[in-house]
Amino acid sequence: MKEKEIVRIASVGLLIGCVLGMAGSMVPSATFRNVAWATGSAGIILAGALLAMRFFRNGRDGAAAGFLTLAIGEAIVFSSCATNLDENISSFGAGTFLWALAVASLSIQKVFPLFVRFTGAVAASLFATAAILIFTGHPVNALAKPLPFLAYPFYSATLVGWAWTLLRTNAFQSS
Repeated sequence: MKEKEIVRIASVGLLIGCVLGMAGSMVPSATFRNVAWATGSAGIILAGALLAMRFFRNGRDGAAAGFLTLAIGEAIVFSSCATNLDENISSFGAGTFLWALAVASLSIQKVFPLFVRFTGAVAASLFATAAILIFTGHPVNALAKPLPFLAYPFYSATLVGWAWTLLRTNAFQSS
């Protein structure tokens, strides 16, 4: 697969994950939420795997590890998409902690613009806090407010920022 194809497919995966993740968080229908989150998770998993390979091939091991961790965390969250929100809180907590780790590790890399790294750092700290709440026995599911609910806009902004940066940067490179 050529570089431009990888970037385009990964960017679409990130954007699908962003749009469907937010939509699933806003719509009251459990069926719609499950389908939206599952489809969005699949997009982010594919994007994470493709971007891990791309950055590894380009000698950016830190970014590659971040996207690999993102794909793993998203896969764990994906495993709980077809269940009641309160049935797989431990899986959600583990996935959320890996989201925090992945986004934090990508935010310290100088691969993306400062604003995107900032939104990522905020999302990572909010997700880490939500995961710690889950691990310490607090009744926190995927739609609990204030956390993790308040982390999603920052995570979404980060996903859009990654996609935008990848597309913009790759537009100036030859295929």
